Amino acid sequence: MKYSINIDQKKYEVEVDAISGGIAQVTVNGASYEIQFEREGGRTAAPVIKAAAPKPVSIPKPKASSAPAVSGSGVITAPIPGLIKDITVRVGDTIKNGQVVVIMEAMKMENRLISTVDGTVKEIRVHAGSQVATNDVIMVIG
Repeated sequence: MKYSINIDQKKYEVEVDAISGGIAQVTVNGASYEIQFEREGGRTAAPVIKAAAPKPVSIPKPKASSAPAVSGSGVITAPIPGLIKDITVRVGDTIKNGQVVVIMEAMKMENRLISTVDGTVKEIRVHAGSQVATNDVIMVIG
């Protein structure tokens, strides 16, 4: 059974996979958990949550690219929702392919966003402290 839950203005997609003997297998925003719950005085107590054993995943190795760095234009977008922690460049700066241009925090992890082109920063649409959604434009490089 699938649920959409909002807690402190954060949306969670929850799917209850199986329930058996006070233990439930659930998926929250794509992560699997096994939760344990007990009844106290006829009410369900707050669940005890522990992460389920991770499922093995095979990750394909990236293909090596012999292509030279691309000069031109590009757009840096948010890969996932998060908080902009730092912008390491300014409008007018010349940047290189592979250079870190933004540091954002998402799911309590720091993510470094890199440029995929050589060019000049034309526009920065966020500032440190901005909340961004997936695919929001952060920066334009020309």
